[in-house]
Amino acid sequence: MMKICTLLVSSIVTLCLATGNLVGDEAPLKPWMKNPWYWSYHAEPVLLLGGSDDDNLFQWPEDQLIPQLDRIAGAGGNVIRNTMSDRKDKGFELYPFAQRDDGRYDLTQWNDEYWQRFERLLKETARRKIFIQIEIWDRFDYSDSGDSNRWQIHPYNPKNNVNYNYRDSGFAKRYPDHPGANRQPFFFTTPAQQNNEIVLPFQQAFVRKLLDTSLPYDHVLYCMDNETNGEEEWSRYWARFVKEYAATQQKEIYVTEMWDDWNLAAARHKRTFDHPELYGFVDVSQNNHNGGQNHWDNFLHVRQYLASQPRPMNTTKTYGATDNKFGHSDQDGVERFWRHLLAGAASIRFHRPDSGLGINDKAVACIRAARKLEERMPLWKLKPANELLSAREPNEAYLATDGTHHWAVYFPAGGEVSIDLSNAAGELDVEWININTGEFGSAHKLSPGNDLVLTPPGNENWAAIVAK
Repeated sequence: MMKICTLLVSSIVTLCLATGNLVGDEAPLKPWMKNPWYWSYHAEPVLLLGGSDDDNLFQWPEDQLIPQLDRIAGAGGNVIRNTMSDRKDKGFELYPFAQRDDGRYDLTQWNDEYWQRFERLLKETARRKIFIQIEIWDRFDYSDSGDSNRWQIHPYNPKNNVNYNYRDSGFAKRYPDHPGANRQPFFFTTPAQQNNEIVLPFQQAFVRKLLDTSLPYDHVLYCMDNETNGEEEWSRYWARFVKEYAATQQKEIYVTEMWDDWNLAAARHKRTFDHPELYGFVDVSQNNHNGGQNHWDNFLHVRQYLASQPRPMNTTKTYGATDNKFGHSDQDGVERFWRHLLAGAASIRFHRPDSGLGINDKAVACIRAARKLEERMPLWKLKPANELLSAREPNEAYLATDGTHHWAVYFPAGGEVSIDLSNAAGELDVEWININTGEFGSAHKLSPGNDLVLTPPGNENWAAIVAK
């Protein structure tokens, strides 16, 4: 009998560890106490790196989802982005609401398969120790802009549901403007905005259902919107809503907002930067529309701005792929990933094709190379320190160091720089990582000296490890 009880207790503990349900277990995924620029998981530091070929993987059929997650994990990836988007871009996407025989939706009834798909993603990523950053609302789902007809077929459109009409809901028949114009009243329903008492209860029910599904898991972060330029009160309302609802379930979660401004010094970003009591981390993905030295400087501007109350800085969308609509290249994607890595980002993910590398071979090699660097030196112990470089051209090289034992240098395309090593004592090892292949390159010893002239082995993307 004692043996059976012991086995039963052990099984319960194992289950609770997987789902974050241990009594008294608060926020297993949280800013690391020893260095809050980075995440920790059950009190151990964790660097989130990844990529994926879509931004709403939960919608994918199982026979496509599982190989995608295995490829991410096999590359050393441990984070994905998951918008709760239902736009029918591939044909297999589902809406969260039940559809009646007459074709209209009932917003008070759920489409069980939609939520089963979401649960499957949570389970399969937990099994592979892949973290998820969820985006609850996506402005592109409720628009007819361009050649899309997403609003025309969406359940929230009054003509498609049995719950309200155009007059009572305040909705129009068409929304042809780009979502960035912020003219869709769907995003003005909260009490401090238009106080839409017809539509808001359905939005609240959706978010509660989402949280009822996700809160049992301990590997999830929450972002309110995808690249919004909406009103501040919309974001604050939902950030408070999800945190307060989680608290009723004895859960502590971390939330943020993703603002659309490419300039991280724009005033809109201060809506999250200035409120650490609400937003436990920041997402600065839109910096990835910038390039070169400006990309690095823009990120460090935020790091300096947050220095008195540091929080993890996530970049869940790393843009950059050849022949995409933004005019970026594959090289841009790799450079942005590595600049953010050495500048101190807590989470870095390649955006989906064709705006990013997704989890293609270049992304896989890049993530593997970053993990090799992490093997040699804990990146959460380093700080960006380009001031130690001399004879450097803009965008030629980037440096992070702990000041005495480890120096990491990224070269986007060859070059030659000098590093001030006056704080180093004793013989140093220099080892190279080819970021294009994800493999180690040459290595050699270095005699003590005040300066090191460093030249990569070739003109590809290279990282140098200098360590005592």
